[in-house]
Amino acid sequence: MSRKHNATRRAFVVGGAIGAGAAAAAGAALVPEAFAKSGERETAMDAPAADHAAITEMSATNGGSGAFFNDDDAHTVAAFAERLMPGAPGKPGATDANVLNYIDLALSGAYEDQQYFYRTGLAQLDAHCAKTYAKPFRQLAQAQQDECIAALEHGKAPEFVWPTAQAFFDTLRKHTMEGMFADPVYGGNQDFAGWRLVGFPGAQPGFTRADMQSTDAFTRAPIVGLQSEIASASKKG
Repeated sequence: MSRKHNATRRAFVVGGAIGAGAAAAAGAALVPEAFAKSGERETAMDAPAADHAAITEMSATNGGSGAFFNDDDAHTVAAFAERLMPGAPGKPGATDANVLNYIDLALSGAYEDQQYFYRTGLAQLDAHCAKTYAKPFRQLAQAQQDECIAALEHGKAPEFVWPTAQAFFDTLRKHTMEGMFADPVYGGNQDFAGWRLVGFPGAQPGFTRADMQSTDAFTRAPIVGLQSEIASASKKG
């Protein structure tokens, strides 16, 4: 896989995050939409004849070590997220930021209503890859994974019925961005990987005059997240 391709894909995702980081730089830490308020999205409630009893059963017998995903699905989501946000020397990607953990935890909490969406979408992804490549997504070469993701983005995966290929791609991209750039307290952005990537300092208690006038990325340690604020509030209480 070419470095140019990886850099282009990373720049596409990071570009959207920089806007969010700039808006948050006034002092509020980045909070995923589902933790702040409910939003409109394609969920299990929209599914044709969605069997919510089946969702519960699948979650209880997922055969994995995570909160929601079984091992195969975890590897698939981790690989998908990494191709959306590939790492490079000195530039962390989805794996470095532990995006998988963020999505896994979210689907057991704030995004619980999207469990059926993910189960069905991942099954359709495997069906598409089995027909096109004779292998599941997680076993494909990076070039094939990128080709598959592009097919989903442009709705060229006929094995997808519900959710649609575009809806599945959009949701994975959105959740990957959240896992990269939301506050680490939600399970992703490990070691502030995403914030360091875009130069976002977190919810700093204060900035110097030089900080406010500088056009360079913020590099003064430490980067501050909600966990530090919670710990500080507990000590004061």
